[in-house]
Amino acid sequence: MTATWEQLRDLKTSEYTEAATAWAEASSRADAARDRISAQMIKSLESQKGASAASAYERLKRLDRNFDFLHTECGLIRTTLDSLAHELSVQQGLLKGALDDAAAHGYAVQADGSVQYPAGGENTITKEPVPGGAVRGSRYLLDARPPSFGRQPQAFTNPNPHAAVAQEIANRIVGAVSAAQEVDARFVRALNRLKAPDGLEVTDATWADAAGDAQVVREEARDYLRDTIPEKKSPTERAAWWKGLTPDQRAELLAVYPDVLGNLDGIPSAVRDDANRDNLQMLIGKLSGQDDEKSRTQLAGMRSIDSQLWNQKPGEPPMYLLGIGDQGGGRAIVAFGNPDTSRNVSAYVPGLGTALDAEFARNDVQRARDTALGARRYDPSSAAIVWLGYDAPQLPADHVADNLDVMSEDHARRGAPDYNRFMAGISATNENPDPHIVALGHSYGSLTVGQAAQLDGGIPGVDDIILVGSPGTGAHHADQLNVGKDHVFVGASDHDPVSMLPNKSESGSLLSGAGAGLGAAGLPGAIAGGAVGYLIGDMGSDESEIYFGTDPASRDFGAHRFLVTDGPKPFIEGSGPFDAHSNYFNPLKDQDSASNIARIIAGQSGAISTEEPR
Repeated sequence: MTATWEQLRDLKTSEYTEAATAWAEASSRADAARDRISAQMIKSLESQKGASAASAYERLKRLDRNFDFLHTECGLIRTTLDSLAHELSVQQGLLKGALDDAAAHGYAVQADGSVQYPAGGENTITKEPVPGGAVRGSRYLLDARPPSFGRQPQAFTNPNPHAAVAQEIANRIVGAVSAAQEVDARFVRALNRLKAPDGLEVTDATWADAAGDAQVVREEARDYLRDTIPEKKSPTERAAWWKGLTPDQRAELLAVYPDVLGNLDGIPSAVRDDANRDNLQMLIGKLSGQDDEKSRTQLAGMRSIDSQLWNQKPGEPPMYLLGIGDQGGGRAIVAFGNPDTSRNVSAYVPGLGTALDAEFARNDVQRARDTALGARRYDPSSAAIVWLGYDAPQLPADHVADNLDVMSEDHARRGAPDYNRFMAGISATNENPDPHIVALGHSYGSLTVGQAAQLDGGIPGVDDIILVGSPGTGAHHADQLNVGKDHVFVGASDHDPVSMLPNKSESGSLLSGAGAGLGAAGLPGAIAGGAVGYLIGDMGSDESEIYFGTDPASRDFGAHRFLVTDGPKPFIEGSGPFDAHSNYFNPLKDQDSASNIARIIAGQSGAISTEEPR
């Protein structure tokens, strides 16, 4: 049905905003119900055993998912209605401006939108006033402007000066009405998309549909909300922006952009966690409908993280999901303990071969959990994070020939600025007056931390740096890491070939001999050379120089080397060449290393046990 200008003029957009508020209340109630189920009802079942408890747990979990879905969908409806009210208000304002101009000129606006104007000007022949008339508007003539009074038009025009002014007003009227009709049609499509059938069961496919719903709302709302998110600002500026929003503004943004806010450095950790838990369900739904290897791999990792969020054990620090995404090799940032309220916060960067998969969710997430548990024994106000916010080099590479080049600094250099932004966000949202922040890198991740530390100003807010199993940082001395050498700590097992990699020229010569078989088997050249170099004891003429600069465990580097358990010898003991490389965080396999890492994070570095540099 064609709308009239009277309908647009008399439209009460406040009724849409009132409806949006009601849907917001429904979304909030669903969210509160979900919190009660997760924080109270499900928690109360943790200590109970038996079939009844298991059945109750599954039912409550399904109810939690239902409330989560209601929270999301009601939030989308709320945003759709708010966006509708906003866009219609804009067109209503344009219409009223045109009507006011018509009234100011004494023109009458007819029911069909035409504008009636009086006699005016002068007939050049008869010298009589030019009669008045009426004009109908055209939205395609909106750029037409009335000629300035006293100027002669270049082509034939109505000599009555009122005619051009009336035409411009009529064009504005029809333009506002037409645009309002288009707005209405767009939002009808969006609202119809948000309808759910009776008896809907919330499954992975349902969450995939919810992700599609969010995308539709973004498109139909023309992303007017997205423009308010300061994505190009600093984490400190984002923190101030979020703090200045009203609860309604926050809820609306979270409903439509959980993926953006959940991964935005400078947003409070609890908010990121809420957003990412919703986004995680949408990503699981999306990936479960795809059958390529990358999707299957990332889906396994996400399902494992989701299960851990659901099944947190009593006595463990609470788990926060600070980032999740399927771009590249996948993104996941997981914290144990609240990084905003904890006095001590560490952020661990994993290394070579790490991607968002089941192994990451099993091993690297557990390392963060063990680190948090260890640090909290020395200071309960401690949190530990695993940060997979970059694409680490993969082993083996997609093409065998690339394995010789996979150990380059490129991935670390690309990841370093992202790590620094994340750490700036941690500092911006921490509520303590002087928090103790620690950057922690393992294996290739230590190179990423080292590259981040050597950028201008170093790693924002960081007091101490821990490097374990490091192939080098790209620096020649600890002072280059911008925290002072007394705040750089290194753990290096003498049975860990990665921490003893020969420099690049030596690695190549080793590969030409005994290491060639390992290189051909899929190991990168540096690691193959390092393993062979360990076995034959030939590290070249300068033992302090390894693959990426000076060995952090060497005396020349100048850092504090803390005591670790050497663990199995490569090939000779254990199950392979790298058992000792994986033990630094595990208190069951390397209590010395785990305890020293925990003490440093808890701000008690003076109590660590040390060993002589190499």
